[in-house]
Amino acid sequence: MSSPSKRREMDLMKLMMSDYKVEMINDGMQEFYVEFNGPKESSYQGGVWKIRVELPDAYPYKSPSIGFVNKIYHPNVDELSGSVCLDVINQTWSPMFGKPSILFPSTHVTICQMLQSSYN
Repeated sequence: MSSPSKRREMDLMKLMMSDYKVEMINDGMQEFYVEFNGPKESSYQGGVWKIRVELPDAYPYKSPSIGFVNKIYHPNVDELSGSVCLDVINQTWSPMFGKPSILFPSTHVTICQMLQSSYN
C-alpha cells in the first residue's frame, strides 16, 4: 500500500483532472476548495456551491473534514458552520473511499447525491 502522502497526491490529482474547479489554500495539499454546480432536478440546481476540504495528516486512514463555504440549507449540513454530516465521512469512513468517492456523482454517497435528497 502506498504512503499517506502519495495517496493524498494521487487523490488530489484525480480531483483536479475532473470537471470540478479546485483551488488550493496555501502551499500544501491538505486544504483546498472545490466548486461545483448544483445537481440537476434538485432544489440546488442552478447554484454554484463551494466546499472546503481539509485532509488530516493521517488521510486516507482518517476522514477529511468537508464543509460548505456558501450558505446552504440541508438537513445534513450544519447551518452555522457549513459542516457536512454524512455517515460515510464521519463514522463509516474507509481508506477505500477517498475524495473522488465523496465528490464524483457515480460512486457511493456523494455530496451531489446528498443534495438531491433531503432525507439522508
